[in-house]
Amino acid sequence: MVRPLSIILGKTLRHIARLRGGSGSALPGLFVERIDPNFTKQTLGQLPHGVVLVSGTNGKTTTTKMIVELLEGQGLRVFTNRTGSNFSRGVAAALLSEISIGGKLAADIAVLELDEAHAVHFVRAIAPRHTLLLNVMRDQLDRFGEIDTTTKLLTTIAEHTTDSLTLNREDPRIAGIANLAPNTVSIHYFGLSLQLLSQFPNDDNLHDQSSVKSTQLPADVILESFSTSSASFIINDVVYPTSLKLSGVYNVFNAAAALATVRNILGDTANTTKLIETLSTITPAFGRGEIIEIDGQPLELVLVKNPSGFRLGLSSFSPEGYATMIAINDNYADGRDMSWLWDVDFKSLRVNGVEMVSGIRAYDMALRLDYDKVSTTAIVPDLKQSLKDFITTHPNQPKRIFCTYTAMLALRREINLITPVKAIDS
Repeated sequence: MVRPLSIILGKTLRHIARLRGGSGSALPGLFVERIDPNFTKQTLGQLPHGVVLVSGTNGKTTTTKMIVELLEGQGLRVFTNRTGSNFSRGVAAALLSEISIGGKLAADIAVLELDEAHAVHFVRAIAPRHTLLLNVMRDQLDRFGEIDTTTKLLTTIAEHTTDSLTLNREDPRIAGIANLAPNTVSIHYFGLSLQLLSQFPNDDNLHDQSSVKSTQLPADVILESFSTSSASFIINDVVYPTSLKLSGVYNVFNAAAALATVRNILGDTANTTKLIETLSTITPAFGRGEIIEIDGQPLELVLVKNPSGFRLGLSSFSPEGYATMIAINDNYADGRDMSWLWDVDFKSLRVNGVEMVSGIRAYDMALRLDYDKVSTTAIVPDLKQSLKDFITTHPNQPKRIFCTYTAMLALRREINLITPVKAIDS
């Protein structure tokens, strides 16, 4: 049983942190883990449908959000780490916000996104019933080393899963994990139609998309086609078209992952028609194609953190008619090694150029753009000043900012001083 004193002290610290201007999403979780190491395990142990874990390099936050809303659309009460804090202390902090003083969590199932390395520690203490593994890309090599190391981390997660694994059949490293999973775990895949393969290269195909091939494993859900605001999915040989509020081609493929995962969780009780209907209403997670209106004009935030994600972001959004800003930080949460910027093709930005480059690595980014013959109007490393200049210089024009994680958080705080934005903390 969860100790009431742990809950009271954790909730008190969370309240104090929020009063002092913090989100309350990290320190209280770390504190409660220290004073009560079994807090998370005992709290999640109450849930009748157990834990669903989402991991991989790209797309965890938006895909987790999709799974949550799809499950809620099927009538389940879902707990999740809504802050996007994908460390174990973030899960503990999120639990503190929803658990009662008496230790009760009003949920049927938990859906958690976890950083690859932290997920390994998590699953050794709390085995997930269902796991979704999205992809393996070069991301934060200073933390994880080569992508084969990341694959090993994800394999460990799979080895601790008890019921079902949902895997990306188009990523050979992810698909290969099926061979190492326990025999008692059911294996499922999501995938792409043949005509879409070249638009979603895995890490090995970034520079040679002609070599993209499908594993052709049987997939529970296949993304058949998509446009700016719609998509079609093949489920049990039936084509399900739907409109979408999600933006970005990567979010559309992640929708296939979310659909497959929920169907695997619910089995025969899943209402596929209702799933598609719910999917049509889901909006992107904060900073993942999020649109904020400022003085009657849209400002779009697009998170970028590795070459594949940046390439897909650039291909998802036409620069025509938009003022473009790029904000690159190299804080720990972004990854310190920014050499991956040289694996991104920025030629699509040549016609209109980039109006503003900002962040800690602003000059590195400007140099990279120069090599691709993309003009840069201004370089202002300070995020607060650059955002102000960017908005005032283009008052009557739609704006788009491609930004790394900590740059995105800082920009959202500054935007919130201009116009209210949706809170990211629960």
